[in-house]
Amino acid sequence: MKLEEKLRAKIPGTDTGIEIKKTICSICNPHSHCGLDLYVKDGEIIKVEGMLEHKNSRGTLCSKGASTRQYVYHKDRLRSPLRRVGPKGSNNFEEISWEEAYETIANEFNKLKREKGPEHATFFVGYTKWMRPFVQRLAHTYGTPNYCSESSTCFKAMNMAWKLNFGAMGGPDIKNTNCLLVWTANPMYTNTTQAEIIMDKKERGMKIIVVDPRVTPMATLADIHLQLRPGTDGALALGMANVIISEGWYDKEYVDQYFHGFDEYKEYIKDFTPEKVEEITAVPKELLIEAARMYSNVKPAAFMPSASPVVHHTNGLQNYRAALLLVGLTGNFDIKGGNLVKDDSWLESTSGFTSRYIEYITPVPFEKMKARIGSDELPVWMDLTYEAQAMLLPKQIHSEKPYPITHLIAFGINYRMWPDSGNMLKALKKLDFFVNADIFMTDTCKYADIVLPVCTSVERNELKTYNNGFVIYTQPAIDPLFNSKPDSEIIFELAKRLDIEDELMKKGYEANIDWVLEPSGMTVEELKKFPFGTMAPQNPLVYKKYEKEGFKTPSGKIECSSEVLKKYQESHSYDPLPTYRPSESSAEANPELAKEYPFIINTGSRLPMYIHSRTFRLPWTRSLRPEPAADINREDAEALGIEQDDEIIIFTPKGSIQVKANISDMILKGVVSIIHGYKEADVNTIIEPYYIDPISGFPGFKSFLGNIEKVGS
Repeated sequence: MKLEEKLRAKIPGTDTGIEIKKTICSICNPHSHCGLDLYVKDGEIIKVEGMLEHKNSRGTLCSKGASTRQYVYHKDRLRSPLRRVGPKGSNNFEEISWEEAYETIANEFNKLKREKGPEHATFFVGYTKWMRPFVQRLAHTYGTPNYCSESSTCFKAMNMAWKLNFGAMGGPDIKNTNCLLVWTANPMYTNTTQAEIIMDKKERGMKIIVVDPRVTPMATLADIHLQLRPGTDGALALGMANVIISEGWYDKEYVDQYFHGFDEYKEYIKDFTPEKVEEITAVPKELLIEAARMYSNVKPAAFMPSASPVVHHTNGLQNYRAALLLVGLTGNFDIKGGNLVKDDSWLESTSGFTSRYIEYITPVPFEKMKARIGSDELPVWMDLTYEAQAMLLPKQIHSEKPYPITHLIAFGINYRMWPDSGNMLKALKKLDFFVNADIFMTDTCKYADIVLPVCTSVERNELKTYNNGFVIYTQPAIDPLFNSKPDSEIIFELAKRLDIEDELMKKGYEANIDWVLEPSGMTVEELKKFPFGTMAPQNPLVYKKYEKEGFKTPSGKIECSSEVLKKYQESHSYDPLPTYRPSESSAEANPELAKEYPFIINTGSRLPMYIHSRTFRLPWTRSLRPEPAADINREDAEALGIEQDDEIIIFTPKGSIQVKANISDMILKGVVSIIHGYKEADVNTIIEPYYIDPISGFPGFKSFLGNIEKVGS
């Protein structure tokens, strides 16, 4: 083959000068970051493929990863550190050197600590999650308790529900289960590597039950699809428990030995008959009974939760508590093929090896610092997480209570993540000093005092561990573009300049990783020998650890009646039982409001080519749905005279947005579903600012009352 033909075909070799560099895509879900083979010539990526050697993704690649070149070489990439010289939001900046940026930030934060106190500063991390441990440690050693992250709307509340019930989270052992109860997860969009395993198991006879308000690709695989009204998950779960207990399908011996508060719980769920639950949820009672029978009688059975959908309701945490108790009722906790308990190894991935992860991110006890943001309103969040609750950040900035927040350093913050995003934007404007590090010049960056350009995952080193035990320490496939730097370099350069007492952080990035990994026997230098990754040394897998250790709850048992919630029953009106209360903005809770706003508005879901706002700017992914649209049920559309692609207005008491109509059979009558992330149709602007779950602080994105009308009608 001639050289010209090889170059045209992008064939690697010494004659073509094309190399294949191994790395990962970290655009989306951290538990499924896929391996990349990047074809590089003269320092430029010319082709992208999936990495076959990657033990998690095994050569597969989704639309987001396939768009890596557009992501890396996008025109919106930040090119140099910037200092604001015009009014906030004016997008008027001047370029400065990295040294000037570091010194400006350090001077501001050291002065704040010296004159007012470190608690007046907040450190925030959005997507991607890879640098979180380092920022969290930096915040705490600086002296502020106010480290917070995008996990204030993702994962943490679901994890809290597990902890309240069982003391620890149990992940689904999909490879060894015979029945999978999927509660609103849709891995076809969010975790394609997991979806492949599920489809393989389905072909080999695994039963699947899916609970989801929409007909998702996951739901089409199900033997039983329980299509419920948004926000009624708790009633459905209590109804399933009612059937399982009344029919004698529960593991009585297990419950007698390991349940705390079972008699109260059993008495409470008597009202949740299949008939009553059908009224609340719209799920036919026959399907409810059949799902309860299948999950409790097909052994072993695993429960697959999702990070956000259930807990994105104002009743979300209690709803998930009710659902997760089904795992205990059927004796499927911490058994082969059920829900396994494994410790976090790194970034909340249960990778099977021992590390110092928790010790690393909590170097200073919270008792030695001021109260975190949200402490008074959300004490259970404080008891069960190591972060401040970011949803209440704008509230404290505006109110200055219990103390002012004046400084913020953020890595990838997007003000549109908050309900009533305009309220969060006003809070950013009020700050004395705001730093944002990002890959792109986002709308949020326009309000920062200092903007720092960071590089993508293919331009830096990253430690990545997976739930299957696979681990990789990536090497840069290309040099950082322009004058950008890895977040890690920025963090550790600031650690040298900030007034902190932390000798470990001053040793640098890789020394910190080595310290965390030391109990496992792995080191950065050793991992560098495996550019395509390797399997981490695994701790022996032990089932039913509770038989010797008990459960990590106050009672040492599975808590139907939570002792943690009981502590705050009088002060915060928390119910120890997983009681069902309708969403705050619902026809059940507010029938008068529902007369004017009869639709349930549901947002926060994503399409497979989008992840938050990150890939909306890429031509390939944006072309798959270029304009914002709302999914509405066919019957509702006909009743309102709305046809496909008509312009419609979605409005709530808070405000309105205009989008196109997408007539869909995926959703229930009376529900309007809109994808988040389109800045020209920011659905969060029509949600009240502190519309949150009173226990977790998670926003109620998935159910609030609204109405729709055709433009011009």
